[in-house]
Amino acid sequence: MTLMRNLLMGVMVVPLVVGCATPPPPPAPSPKLVAYAVLLDNADGSAGAITFTDANGTVAVNRSKNAVNLDGATAPYTVDDNTLQKDFGAIIAARPQAPASFLLYFESGGTQLTAESQALIAKIVADAAKRPAADISVIGHTDTEGDANEKLGLQRAQAVSGLIAGAGLKAVETTVTSHGERDLLVKTPDNTAEPENRRVEVTVR
Repeated sequence: MTLMRNLLMGVMVVPLVVGCATPPPPPAPSPKLVAYAVLLDNADGSAGAITFTDANGTVAVNRSKNAVNLDGATAPYTVDDNTLQKDFGAIIAARPQAPASFLLYFESGGTQLTAESQALIAKIVADAAKRPAADISVIGHTDTEGDANEKLGLQRAQAVSGLIAGAGLKAVETTVTSHGERDLLVKTPDNTAEPENRRVEVTVR
């Protein structure tokens, strides 16, 4: 994430008193506004990169919390946490929370979640409850064993959606769809039982 701001840099002038006849010091020069860009981590921990080009050449920044003045006067430098908070605290706080994804797996041939996946329902509800306007996507999948897999995938997605709603979560929008066996997590031939393909993907935004 790249943030840009005008930073006010002041100059302090200390007068030297020689005697009563010494004229008053000249007024301090007007503060100079310096625009700079700073690179922050993305939601996944990566930092990306920015490149600034002007008449003096090109400067690349590819480390988190490194910055470059847009007047080209300085080389890249590190911005400390206090300065980041002072200059960009409101912007950082306003960033939307990154989506969270969950994979829930099923016993073969039906809509019964495995015990481990059943325990994830509470985590999904807790994550969504932290968001001011949760939007949930629920996508059902199957392996390549059997027939009517599109229907089975939808039944699995509906079952998970019902568990989430039954736990008291009130989402702004919940989308329930099925991919059947069209989007295999593990590529297999037809009529192959694969536990990782019997799943529902839940994304909370």
